Amino acid sequence: MKKARLQSYKIRSELKQTLNLKNIMLVPKLSKIVVNVGIKDAVNDSKAIKSVMTILEKIVGQRPVKTVARKSIAGFKLRAGIPIGVKVTLRGKKMYEFLDRLVNLALPSMRDFQGVSVSFDKAGNYNLGIKEWIIFPEVDYDSGEKIRGLNISFDTTAKDGDGTFELLKNFGMPFRKVN
Repeated sequence: MKKARLQSYKIRSELKQTLNLKNIMLVPKLSKIVVNVGIKDAVNDSKAIKSVMTILEKIVGQRPVKTVARKSIAGFKLRAGIPIGVKVTLRGKKMYEFLDRLVNLALPSMRDFQGVSVSFDKAGNYNLGIKEWIIFPEVDYDSGEKIRGLNISFDTTAKDGDGTFELLKNFGMPFRKVN
C-alpha cells in the first residue's frame, strides 16, 4: 500500500509540472471506472444474464448489477423493465487493480494491437470499447460462452482531454501514436 501511495504522489507531482498547474488540487485523478456489457440475447434467454454476470465478476472482482430497458421498443421486441445488460462501477483500490490488469495484461494480449484511440469527450472522460472479453486471463476460452464485447468508461476530474490523456499515459495506457 505504501508503494502505491508513493507512486501516486510521484504521478501527481509529474502531472502538476506537465500541465503547468499552480495548485496540487487541480491535478486530474481517476474518480471511477465503469465496465458495461450489453446483452441482446437477454430478451429471449434469461440464462445469458447470469452467465455474463459470473464472467464479469471474475474479470473485475466485484459483483455486477443488471441494467434494464427504460422504454419499450416494438422493433426490437423489447419491453420496459427487461434486463438487457450488466455493469460494474469500480472505485478505490479495486479500480486501480483493474486498471493495472487492463494496461499490463489484457491490452497487450490483443491480436494486432497498435494502441488505443486518443479520443476524449468534452468533459475530460475516456471510453474504451473492447470487442472480445477473452483478452482477460480470467475468462476461460473453452467455457462455451459466447464471446462478447465490453465498454470501459474512465471518469476523471480533468476539465479537458489533455489532462485525461496525461493522467492515463502516466498510468501506462498504451495510446496509439498520432502522426
